[in-house]
Amino acid sequence: MTSPPMTSLHAEQVRAQKMADAHAVGINDALIARLVEAFYTTIRKDDLLGPIFAAHVSQWPPHLARLEDFWASITMDSGRFHGNPMAKHIAIGTLQQAHFDRWLMLWNKTIAKIVPNEAAADIFRAAAARIARSLFAGIELKRGGLDAIMATRDKAAQNKAQTHG
Repeated sequence: MTSPPMTSLHAEQVRAQKMADAHAVGINDALIARLVEAFYTTIRKDDLLGPIFAAHVSQWPPHLARLEDFWASITMDSGRFHGNPMAKHIAIGTLQQAHFDRWLMLWNKTIAKIVPNEAAADIFRAAAARIARSLFAGIELKRGGLDAIMATRDKAAQNKAQTHG
């Protein structure tokens, strides 16, 4: 019997450590299921995001199971999710920064209600912020290349300066 290559062994060790770290702060499949269910119950009722999801999700139980696998892969490195969220979001065609801002606001409110401690909440919040930035950057890149991304960043900086200035 041969041993796995060193890189594979290292990847397994990293995955096991991430899983242990997540479990140490209370992140597990049960928590993820409660969080995803509560969040998407809220999303489906939201005036801005609800219609988008209604137009693109016809079978909620399998969609929620897929999202649970996604969040388990993100937070615990479970490796269960296989897919291309970027392509799915680009295909919607109408997503704007406001959609991602609302998504994050509702996600963070749901975290505050469901997640039992700040360490776990921080992991979920940080991951969601990275995901939102990445997805919107990918959408902007597809729409207009780097110029579109830079224009969006410039506009956000101007808005921030006006708000705080």
